[in-house]
Amino acid sequence: MDDIDQICRLKYRYLRTLDTKRWDEFAECFLPDATGDYNGLVFADRAALVAYMRENLGEGRLTLHQAHHPEIDVDGDAATGRWYLQDKVIVPEFSFMLEGAAFYEDRYTRTPDGWRVAHTGYRRTFEMTYNLADLPGARVKGPGEHTHV
Repeated sequence: MDDIDQICRLKYRYLRTLDTKRWDEFAECFLPDATGDYNGLVFADRAALVAYMRENLGEGRLTLHQAHHPEIDVDGDAATGRWYLQDKVIVPEFSFMLEGAAFYEDRYTRTPDGWRVAHTGYRRTFEMTYNLADLPGARVKGPGEHTHV
């Protein structure tokens, strides 16, 4: 597998483990000293970033993160990537939903265990929030629940 394919798989793993709340696997996507900047929400290292996601996007928060159109450049053991993000966060407890889009700007480092995120972050192109009570007929089902039951 070439470097670009490996970096794509890393980004997809980052998104999948974030949405499935697999925090140990999510943490493995990053270098220990990885940084993050999500539209001004800044993290100085992996531990702080993972702790924040676990606390704020954990159980009871339904999330969808999709990254498209990768632009990846590799230079030896370093790489950069730009991705178009579409995301959604639903918090049924508060009848809240957020939808948005952004452009990720990532840096990656090759390690003996494969590529890892050295820095990740995005700048929003838009963000919309909703009160689910304002959406007639809206029903939210979480993991394992089915609308046809």
